[in-house]
Amino acid sequence: MGKFSGPQFHRLLRERGLKSTRQREQIVRVFMESGSHLSVEELYQRVRQKDPRIGYATVYRTLKLMAESGWASSRRFRDRLALFEHQSAGEHHDHLICLLCGKIVEFESERIEELQSRVARRQGFRIFDHKLELYGHCPACIPKEKGGGSEKRGKSEHGKTL
Repeated sequence: MGKFSGPQFHRLLRERGLKSTRQREQIVRVFMESGSHLSVEELYQRVRQKDPRIGYATVYRTLKLMAESGWASSRRFRDRLALFEHQSAGEHHDHLICLLCGKIVEFESERIEELQSRVARRQGFRIFDHKLELYGHCPACIPKEKGGGSEKRGKSEHGKTL
C-alpha cells in the first residue's frame, strides 16, 4: 500500500475496470489533503467547494474504493456515523475522543502495542487487526466538566453527536 499516489490510483482503477476521471482524482486529492477524519458528507461538501458538478454518488464510490483497497479506513466512534481516514501500510495509531466537543486525537504507543501482543500470545490468540479508542474529556473541555457532569455527550469535530 504505502503512500497513495496518482499512478497507484490509476492502476487500481484499471484493475477494477473503471475509468480514471478528473472528478475521481479531485476527490482523492481533497481526501488526502484533509488530514482529518471525514464522513462521506463532509468529503462531499469539501469536494463540491472545488467542483460543484461532482455528485455525492461519485464521492461515495471513490471513497469506498479507497477503503476496499486499504488506502482509507472507516471508523465508527461510539457506533455513530462512519468517518474515513487515510491509511498507510504498516501504520497504526489509536484514538482519544472527547465526549464533550468530539475532538479526535490520534496517538501511537509502542508500549501499548507490545502489551497487547503479549496478552494475545499468552492467550494463544493470533491478532489480525485491532483498535483502541479512549473516551474522556480533552484539556479544553475539562473545565466544562464542573458545569454539567461527566455523562454529557458532545458533537464530534464534524458536528455529529457522539
